[in-house]
Amino acid sequence: MSKARIPLTNREISWLYFNDRVLQEAADKTVPLIERLRFLAIFSSNLDEFYRIRVATLNRLAKVNIKAKELFGYNPKKILKEIKNIVVKQEQKFDLLFEDDIIQELAREKIFILNETQLNVARGKFVRNYFLDKILSTLVPLMLEDDKRFPELKDRSVYFFVKLSSQKKDKVRYSLIEIPADLNRFLVLPETHNLKFIILLDDIIRYCLEDIYFIFEHDIIEAYSIQLTRDAELHIDREVSGKFIDMLTKSLQKRKKGKPMRLLYDNDMPPDMLDFLVAKFDLHTDGLIPGNRYHNFKDFIDFPNVGRPELEYPKEPALTVPGLDLSKSIFNQIAEKDFLIHLPYQSFDYIIHFLREAAIDPKVIEISITLYRLAENSRVINTLINAVRNGKQVSCLLELQARFDEQANIYWTRRLEEEGVHVNYGILDYKVHSKVCLVSRKEKGKIVYYANLATGNYNEKTANLYSDYSLFTTHAQLTQELQKLFESLQKKVFYRDYQYLIVSPLESRKKVNVLIDEEIDNARSGKIAYMILKMNSLADEDIIAKLYEANNAGVKIQLIIRGMCCLVPGVQGYSENIEVISIIDKYLEHSRVWIFANGGEEKIYLSSADMMTRNLDHRVEVSFPILDKNLRKEIRDIINIQLKDNTKARQINRYNDSPYRKTRSKIAHRAQTEIYTYLKYKK
Repeated sequence: MSKARIPLTNREISWLYFNDRVLQEAADKTVPLIERLRFLAIFSSNLDEFYRIRVATLNRLAKVNIKAKELFGYNPKKILKEIKNIVVKQEQKFDLLFEDDIIQELAREKIFILNETQLNVARGKFVRNYFLDKILSTLVPLMLEDDKRFPELKDRSVYFFVKLSSQKKDKVRYSLIEIPADLNRFLVLPETHNLKFIILLDDIIRYCLEDIYFIFEHDIIEAYSIQLTRDAELHIDREVSGKFIDMLTKSLQKRKKGKPMRLLYDNDMPPDMLDFLVAKFDLHTDGLIPGNRYHNFKDFIDFPNVGRPELEYPKEPALTVPGLDLSKSIFNQIAEKDFLIHLPYQSFDYIIHFLREAAIDPKVIEISITLYRLAENSRVINTLINAVRNGKQVSCLLELQARFDEQANIYWTRRLEEEGVHVNYGILDYKVHSKVCLVSRKEKGKIVYYANLATGNYNEKTANLYSDYSLFTTHAQLTQELQKLFESLQKKVFYRDYQYLIVSPLESRKKVNVLIDEEIDNARSGKIAYMILKMNSLADEDIIAKLYEANNAGVKIQLIIRGMCCLVPGVQGYSENIEVISIIDKYLEHSRVWIFANGGEEKIYLSSADMMTRNLDHRVEVSFPILDKNLRKEIRDIINIQLKDNTKARQINRYNDSPYRKTRSKIAHRAQTEIYTYLKYKK
């Protein structure tokens, strides 16, 4: 099948449709009210990153438009215009949700978000005292003079653009005030008659503008919020191989001053003020996005619940893993059989316990681990440091180029090296995105290996929010190949010919194609043939073409894709046998699961990789088979639960309107709730 003619959704446009599904959760009135606010925050944070990375890349491509069309098959300038059209509509939907829906719902709960015009005398006095005590000393206004250079605005920081007008002198002054990012965005005001009041830091400053600009003669003060999003891609000289940390650190410093990508501004700003700003920025009109008065809405993830507990999702206690006892040696238990941890339904403590025991067990000789994103106060790092202090050899590959975590990972790298951990920086140009750990233990004169292979990061914070799998195993087929992988990373070379593991960058594409081809051959031979693939994103065109080929051969294909999906379902001759759903709910669906019919003897793989070109060809990724039949059934049961979801699953279709999925069942099925129940009562 010719790749050039296949139906495809542009990946950037597909990502915007994904973010629209996040906005759907904010609009869903069955979602607890405070959680709806948090989904607005997630939408906003997602969009910030999208502009910093994807739009920045498109802007670069637009400068070499003819080449870009030849290389990528689309016109970047056209895509940028389409992005703006979609984003403006989404921002309008966002504003309506916040102003006309959620604010009103909060009021019904006797919770009021007040602005600076809604303060009575008593609350105004409370706010001004708070401002003078906590805020004023942090503010340094920048006066904008014609003969002075316009200041560099920080990436994603919120500023007030202030206009001081004096009728007497017929003079106008402009100023900028940065809203402090290190102060709490929300101030809870004294309760009155069982009514709760909250004011944002932005509006506290608006209320007290006279206390800032009193030295300037003026009749009117106007203040409107703006936020500049800059190009955040790193520019690293690939010819340089030494002093990688120093090079990365310098690139991070440059990131703060990247080219402006988007100016988000208060839509109420007068045209003369907007014109003044536009003249100061090297910014195309596609980068001008009207918004509401509050930017950096991502801060609403921490919006305080001053109302009923029911306004948030209940905090479900983490479940135990049947048969895996934290009061006993985890090595002895893993030696008997494989265990699978279902995060976040079950506790990340099992992984910490595994590493902690490895750190103190006299029989353990060596720990090898790959790390990508870490928690701020990482217990994982602490266990590795303690292991070294206890005389273990610890080898850690810490990926320095984990986007937006580079600075933290540089810190952890230096900390580990100071403690004597052998830190491997990986292979230049290839991110190590796998999540694997191998422990070597001397038992009765022989070395026995214990492994953990996961779909998500060794990060105890995100483990409470992301749904992932984490496998404990001693299967020699897997542990021996993990030895081979760690050896290759140490030598900075890539090995081939893994028999059980599927490892990028050399073998994943080939082996995934082989697995699909087997289903195609079985379908053509009249045998049972199907695939169920769960992932975050499907964007690789060759894999999509292969799935279309499988569709035409009669292979039934079910896809569960949270984020980007460039495959277009329901197109006759390409994808009429392909169903795609996307589940957006309380937890972020992060696990990657591949199920192949294999003629009736199902093969099930878990993976760190999405079906994207970068994951298949430009990263070190590990996909691993589930060899234990009981665990295979467990995973299959959970996938079946997700395929029944008719509450939080959306249908991805050719129209990209993401309707909530309807099934024949009259019973409402919500996968994440049913998975928790399934695991709770499983023995």
